[in-house]
Amino acid sequence: MRTSRTVSALLGLLLTATAVLLGTSPAHAAGDNYVALGDSYSSGVGAGSYDSASGSCKRSTKAYPVLWKNANAPASFSFPACSGARTTDVINNQLGTLNSATSLVSISIGGNDAGFADAMTTCVLYSEATCISRINEAKAYISGTLPGRLDAVYNAIRSRAPNAHVVVLGYPRFYQLGGSCIVGLSEASRSAINSASDLLSTVTAGRVASHGFTYGDVRPPFTGHEICSGSAWLHSVNWFNIGESYHPTASGQSGGYYPVLEARH
Repeated sequence: MRTSRTVSALLGLLLTATAVLLGTSPAHAAGDNYVALGDSYSSGVGAGSYDSASGSCKRSTKAYPVLWKNANAPASFSFPACSGARTTDVINNQLGTLNSATSLVSISIGGNDAGFADAMTTCVLYSEATCISRINEAKAYISGTLPGRLDAVYNAIRSRAPNAHVVVLGYPRFYQLGGSCIVGLSEASRSAINSASDLLSTVTAGRVASHGFTYGDVRPPFTGHEICSGSAWLHSVNWFNIGESYHPTASGQSGGYYPVLEARH
């Protein structure tokens, strides 16, 4: 009897040690109830392989939430992230599956509120001066109005899922300055766009910290893979599929977003 208990104890220690070496806990896969919220960067626009049932939300089987689900086999998985979503859309349409049993939430949000799609369109179609003026409008919104919008989303998530670990993922810089692009936007326009992305990351990270959530900065893994890098994980403007412009490719989801979520969970 003592030998049996000793063997069982040793097996338990071995399993625990193995889990520690692998960076997981013994109940990691079985215990998670994961909900993936957010906008097109979370739904996977640009990665292809869209679930037809998701309609205009364009949820991709190559999006980082699905990659995480496939790798970790959580006990439950809900994926309401939707292309075009703003903070109010998350609050009104995406929180239905959150509850006290939810243990992991991921979200990217704020880019649509700040009008990034319109700003990028303005930069592509109009002059450098018009582009920079529009980017400055977006930056003013990010500094002045967006913090309160983010607070409202984060408060709603915590209210619905009081026990969840919440990971907020940011956005990459769009351009490698001094890169391989010889046509298109001016270097000043590209620099202005990057500065707006950096401001969005700074503001978002600040609000995330104030709520006790975890911020996932995707700029480091995307470094060297911006537009004009020669190895881009982001679509440039695509006139034949305009909705995928300035969104991560499948490689951007798997090499940029997925490892950031995995490391912060």
